[in-house]
Amino acid sequence: MTPPNLHGTALVLGSRGVLVLGPSGSGKSTLALAAVSRFRDVGRLACLVSDDQVLVAVHGARLVCSAPRTISGLVEVHGVGPRPSAVQPRAVIDLAVRLVPVGEMQRLPEEEFEDVAGCRLPVLKVPQRDTRPALMAIAARLSLPPFA
Repeated sequence: MTPPNLHGTALVLGSRGVLVLGPSGSGKSTLALAAVSRFRDVGRLACLVSDDQVLVAVHGARLVCSAPRTISGLVEVHGVGPRPSAVQPRAVIDLAVRLVPVGEMQRLPEEEFEDVAGCRLPVLKVPQRDTRPALMAIAARLSLPPFA
């Protein structure tokens, strides 16, 4: 039986799994590529798991993401299309990142959680199509450089 398919992008940053969620065109792929590049630049492990579609499964109350076979190893580059990318076969997800319109952002939000496939995950809301503040927020939330 194939696990449920979710519209999102999964990646690994350091030792943490991140699931980026948001509507089509909100910048999920762009944020994932920028995060991988940024964390590799500072010598940290960073790798894509799956872009655009993510297979989700629950193991021991933890969310595990992998890529559908048809898109494994591909990432969409805005304005160019799908391109090959190094991937990890799966990741245990520690944080959901939800891309939202700037008007829905709170300056100092309370900690929030979201249910994804029956798993309760901490969720970080970041602005759509604006990678710089999103990268800083993700790094701070995961205690990754420059916050570690």
